[in-house]
Amino acid sequence: MAVFVLFASLGQAVQGQTVQDQTAQGQTLQEQSVQAQSVSVQDQPAGPTSFRRVAPQWIAALGDPEANSGTGAERWGLWQQDPGPRGVKLEYCPLLTAANGVAPAGWRYDATDWWLEEHGLIMEQPVFPLPAGRYVVTGGRTVQAVLTVYPADSEGHARWELSSGVRLHDVTHLPCRAARYQAAGEGICSPEQADQQQFPVKPGAVMPEVDGCRKQDYSVLIVIGVAVQ
Repeated sequence: MAVFVLFASLGQAVQGQTVQDQTAQGQTLQEQSVQAQSVSVQDQPAGPTSFRRVAPQWIAALGDPEANSGTGAERWGLWQQDPGPRGVKLEYCPLLTAANGVAPAGWRYDATDWWLEEHGLIMEQPVFPLPAGRYVVTGGRTVQAVLTVYPADSEGHARWELSSGVRLHDVTHLPCRAARYQAAGEGICSPEQADQQQFPVKPGAVMPEVDGCRKQDYSVLIVIGVAVQ
């Protein structure tokens, strides 16, 4: 899931709002190269807001790709660091199990609730839920936007909203594919049952099904800035 992202100035992109740029120059991630050229952020909600740049983080999001807002953000998660390079190859799943589920990078594998990325790497789960707040997000293509995640209501439901005119698809990083796998019934749902020939997954495509598993595909949004409290 690693990616190079060429950032536009947040101070220019988030018009009428202040940005505190705290990212070291030359800070990059690995592997894929995505050029975010002619980047713009659509109209923001009224009222001044300050944002500070952060090292890239990744949101696992659920929702209609064509939607500009919706509910269900309580089921969104956040990776604060790229889970791809920290992942474990499918063929090493028996070794991961033998190590009591502790991956070389230190995260713990849950055999009842596990994740795959586009190269067929078993990866750590994101942290749930995504905290309420405002995030500058991008799909690494042509659009940046402000994502607002509202606090959950009394029933635990949380709304989300993108700045005007931006769809969830517009800020989805298509090369990053992510899916969650859980047992579909009383049978076995294991990464060892995944067909390694179906990887890598093409940008924008759905993740492969795995026998015995219930799959949930997630959209991946790249976070490049957060609102200053």
